[in-house]
Amino acid sequence: MSDIAVEVLRKPIKHLHLGVYPPHGRVRVAAPLAVSDEAVRLAIVDKLGWIRRQQATFNAQPRQSPREMVNGETHYFRGRPYRLRVVAGPGPARVALRGGGTMELRAGENTGAEQRHRALQDWYRQRLREVVPALVLKWQSRLGVQPSGWGIKKMKTKWGSCRAETGRIWVNLELAKKPPECLEYIVVHELAHLLERRHNERFAALMDGTLPGWRLRKDELNETPLAHEKWAYKAVSRHARDVTKVIGP
Repeated sequence: MSDIAVEVLRKPIKHLHLGVYPPHGRVRVAAPLAVSDEAVRLAIVDKLGWIRRQQATFNAQPRQSPREMVNGETHYFRGRPYRLRVVAGPGPARVALRGGGTMELRAGENTGAEQRHRALQDWYRQRLREVVPALVLKWQSRLGVQPSGWGIKKMKTKWGSCRAETGRIWVNLELAKKPPECLEYIVVHELAHLLERRHNERFAALMDGTLPGWRLRKDELNETPLAHEKWAYKAVSRHARDVTKVIGP
């Protein structure tokens, strides 16, 4: 285990949660206060093969180079690549799709890369706002759940999250770039967490009965290019990117 660094956090929880996180497979363990250091070590050793497989998956994913928001860059929307064309124009920066696989960014001549990037992020957010409500309505009915609300936010370690205690679900802003079926999978996934918090057999059965073929969508999502990010890790929930093992009775 000497070649794998592991972050261990002690928490007042019942089970040990072992997660592997992007972009390069950082390993984190959330351990109950009552579990000994030796028990934690043995649990990690037992999952070494799984950890290495997850790290290999992350390292094999294609990654975009840093986006500079200039002519000719490739940007993704709903799983399709678009060539960026920057056009000088008055008013605030704004984005539109044109023919021939072109994404047009109209901005003032003095608009910097950061402002252009913010305009694109705002455009992605608006596109998600147009489609997420219908997906939530469709699948909450089929699952028999009633979320208190939903939101969109930029997340570094998860495609989505569910706060079961508040009934609110979140989707990652990056999903605007992914194929529509991947966004739908995440919405169903997070709504299912209102019925089952953990990634256990009951959760898998819920997903099987609600969205057959969800594993294919999950694989497709995890195989699409990752955005270039300056990854800064913070405390995260135990359901990070669906690569978390729960060890306990």
